[in-house]
Amino acid sequence: MTRIAIVGAGFGGVAVAAELLRAGFDDIVLLEKADRAGGVWRDNTYPGCACDVPAPLYSYSRALNPDWSRRYPPHDEILAYLHRCADVWGVTERVRFGAEVASAAWSGDGWEIILSDGDSVRADVLIPAVGQLSRPSIPALPGAESFAGVAVHTAHWTPGVPVAGNRVAVVGTGASAIQLVPAIAGTAAHVTVFQRTAPWTLPKPDRRYGRLRKAAYRRMPSLMLLSRAATWGLTLVPGAALTGNRVVNALVRGYSWSQRRWQVRDPELRAKVTPDEPMGCKRVLFTNAWLPTLARPDVDLVTEKIVAVTPDGVRTADGVDHPCDVLVYGTGFAATEFLVPIRVTGRDGAVLADEWRDGAHAYLGLAVPGFPNMFLVYGPNTNTGNTSVIYFHEAQARWITQAVRRVAAGDDLEVRPEVAAAYDAEIQSRLAGSVWTACQSWYRTAAGRVVANWPGKATEYRRRTTTLNRADFLPR
Repeated sequence: MTRIAIVGAGFGGVAVAAELLRAGFDDIVLLEKADRAGGVWRDNTYPGCACDVPAPLYSYSRALNPDWSRRYPPHDEILAYLHRCADVWGVTERVRFGAEVASAAWSGDGWEIILSDGDSVRADVLIPAVGQLSRPSIPALPGAESFAGVAVHTAHWTPGVPVAGNRVAVVGTGASAIQLVPAIAGTAAHVTVFQRTAPWTLPKPDRRYGRLRKAAYRRMPSLMLLSRAATWGLTLVPGAALTGNRVVNALVRGYSWSQRRWQVRDPELRAKVTPDEPMGCKRVLFTNAWLPTLARPDVDLVTEKIVAVTPDGVRTADGVDHPCDVLVYGTGFAATEFLVPIRVTGRDGAVLADEWRDGAHAYLGLAVPGFPNMFLVYGPNTNTGNTSVIYFHEAQARWITQAVRRVAAGDDLEVRPEVAAAYDAEIQSRLAGSVWTACQSWYRTAAGRVVANWPGKATEYRRRTTTLNRADFLPR
């Protein structure tokens, strides 16, 4: 019987486990360091946390949900949906909770996985599904350790964070901050937002789903397919804007300009929230509340560089001290540091961190030369800037299931170095000159490689992963 170990029980890990179970593989264990499944939706509980991808797309294709409360559901609904899917598909019972993976090594006939408590797990197939958004990124600000108040990253939020009646400083203006700040403004005594670069924003076409819609979805599930298809069509617009269509890009930028013009009447504030980088350098954010919140009298937007954290607050380059009681880092994740801090050792003692010193790379984002029978979920260059990452997860799950079938038949799979190199050269060539290489952003490594994003359409990725090509791997 083929032993399969999946690291992580978020959307990606559950997708792969469910697909393998459907294919008849039963000896599966999901190694999850936390006490429940959920990934980013378990870890991120800050006020206002919600999906920025419409629910009809942010769903498994074989588990469309008629009961979403709105087009962009809050995090608790998404987490409950994931738990429900994992339960129904028999995945939850195969999760080993509190099992943090410290290292994994190829022994020649399988993978020896060592947990942080010293226990070990043997597997024929290793499937890391830790994602790109599992390790919060916290800037090394001088004096941060001296802060006398409460400091927290949005991914480490707890109900005990004392927002009400206190002065809150939020560092960052990314996807988490634009949800958090409107949610706490008015509850906090004052909110100060520190912005390095202004994000591109677009109006969020959110709406509540009423009882009649939900009843119709339950009665005629095919209606959900129509909604999913229509939503998919809408994602093609920002997708085209980000991947080189100048006409669409100009139209989308104009729409963003109109939003700023309408929602921010103060010319000085409008200048601060106007991006000076090309669209796509940072994730384009859908919001209706962010800009009006910044215009509130109890909210300040600071664009001066932070030079230090003091016991009482934050000091900026202009010498101004901004007092606060709570310091929130809305600074995203170490998205280019795949599998850190797990030490993975492949054939002939190859260490994955060394192979990826200049930036992670993997054939189809799934397989790495020198690491047999290891298949990644949400690996390098499989992030999507405009549609649902679950679409990619499901494509990867189907490809991995084909790979596991071959392993079960006695065929160890290790991608050919020349195939992986040619693929990586193609991807980096297509990304060269794109918005992601034109900007200094989280998409790039120090060596200048773009390792997070997929350069084409999601349908292209699905097509390229539809069938595993045995010729791309070393002979038996």
